[in-house]
Amino acid sequence: MQVIMTIGNRDLLNREKTLFLCSKKTPIELYEYVFRWTDSLTERDCIACFNSTDMEAEVLKALLVAKVPTVLYVMNRFTDVNNMQIETALQENRMAIVVLRRNEPRGKGQTPRLRNEYVLSLCKHVVCGYVNRNGSVFGLLAGRNDVEWLIDDQQALMAAEPNRYERWTVAQDKVLLRMYYADMGIHAIHKQLHRTYTAIYARIHAITQPEEWLKGREFEDYVLSLFNVQEGGRLVLQEWQGDKSLGLIQPENNSNPDFVFRYDQEEFAIECKWREKLKTDLSKDLFPAEKIENYKRFSKTRNMPVHIVLGIGGEPSNPNLIYRIPLENINSIISSDISITQSLCPVRTFDAATFVRQKETEGKAYTMEEKRKHHSNAYKSWTPADDEQLIAFYEEGKDTKELSSIFKRNEGAIRSRLKKLVKTDDGEQ
Repeated sequence: MQVIMTIGNRDLLNREKTLFLCSKKTPIELYEYVFRWTDSLTERDCIACFNSTDMEAEVLKALLVAKVPTVLYVMNRFTDVNNMQIETALQENRMAIVVLRRNEPRGKGQTPRLRNEYVLSLCKHVVCGYVNRNGSVFGLLAGRNDVEWLIDDQQALMAAEPNRYERWTVAQDKVLLRMYYADMGIHAIHKQLHRTYTAIYARIHAITQPEEWLKGREFEDYVLSLFNVQEGGRLVLQEWQGDKSLGLIQPENNSNPDFVFRYDQEEFAIECKWREKLKTDLSKDLFPAEKIENYKRFSKTRNMPVHIVLGIGGEPSNPNLIYRIPLENINSIISSDISITQSLCPVRTFDAATFVRQKETEGKAYTMEEKRKHHSNAYKSWTPADDEQLIAFYEEGKDTKELSSIFKRNEGAIRSRLKKLVKTDDGEQ
């Protein structure tokens, strides 16, 4: 593992730390046992933790609310920048956030284990919540004598917390919402309202927007940020179609694309979609026939092109990859034997001119197949041997045009790779 950056109080990294670990699917009925431990901690302790599962996220919130010094380890980038408790903890100098990256890939699915092994090497003690004995966490800790187990198998089987129903009052809902939107976590709400964790979770889901809806809205905000929309400018946002429904009843315009823009005198529409990862059947997950027909009808009725902007991986507010897909290309993508990531070129910024009708003829240059007619290695991964050769030729004085011809990649790709390699070398020195 490689430390990319550290945010906050770096002195916490030198303190004796206890690592909190738990399995991915911790039964909510067992949260009580974990929060008994968090309540026993003081400002003299220092806890290392992650934020990649529901239980870990709730433990992090409980630690921050209780003002326990905390070191949070995240992979590749820190994304929860708008969390009020994290912001306060950083301001009060009682938190450090360490951003990690693997030095080299070791195969799919190994990142959590490598991360756990690395952080374990930095901590003197380990505290475990619920741990699945068939999972990777249990195997990782086998034979260690510095582990405290908060939950045993018998407790897991008993699921000790009763699941009873009591009506929520308006006053309780107001308290719950205020604490929920302040990122205080379900343990703080539990102590305030004396409700079970199960009941709190159920109530949060009942009176707040579903997580998938929020992710969709977050991605819409991100897509909008890619455009240069300014008052009095050439590009105007004319419509923003927020999803609205009452139970199973949805208004007709929910089937319309998310955005309608006007660029000079031309209009175009955009439908935004984000997925953590792509499923095999795109026609069901991303492009259901009914939705596509709705967009086609909209395009014909309003006489404007419709585009799908697709984000993949990362977070909705910062996806790893983003693609622009004209509506007329959807059928060929669905029927293709190769994946979207192989057939299309990812983009990061958008020029409104490429979305209006006059520019539709440029669509062919958007496919990776067309790109590779000019540069056969376009968008292929760089190998270590490629990198070594690139640096050697660069140090010999070859310019980007020569390097482009040698490596069969465009000059922008050459400049980007050189910038990364030079930066990496400088950083390591």
